[in-house]
Amino acid sequence: MTNEYEALLKKAKSSLPEVNVSKARFEMPKALGHLQGNKTIISNFTAIVKEFHRDQAQFLKYLLRELATPGSVDGPRLILGRKIPASLINEKIKQYAEEFVLCIVCKKPDTILIKEERVTTIKCTACGAKHPLRTKI
Repeated sequence: MTNEYEALLKKAKSSLPEVNVSKARFEMPKALGHLQGNKTIISNFTAIVKEFHRDQAQFLKYLLRELATPGSVDGPRLILGRKIPASLINEKIKQYAEEFVLCIVCKKPDTILIKEERVTTIKCTACGAKHPLRTKI
């Protein structure tokens, strides 16, 4: 009887579809956009900001400074004042995440920014690590 049960169990298990479960809880967002004349338009700017759980103005200021270009937010899109390759934009987004979003100890995105006196620190709500930011935002 045990052999029959195991055979039926194997048969049932083999008929089930495979489930692909992503191990990563946080995936680095990629900029989606296009060129329009001399401008670069990032169409998913607000989605990136929501993924990072950060202030939109702070992220905008960082990107504009790092890309050395003027820009403005128009609804969910970001309009940059010059042609910029997507690879450079995605590199700066990754750099921002590593500096201001991901915990340096556990590498999880569960962090918050805390301003104490004149020092801004990043605190991880997952592991409790706390450290000052190296650069100003």
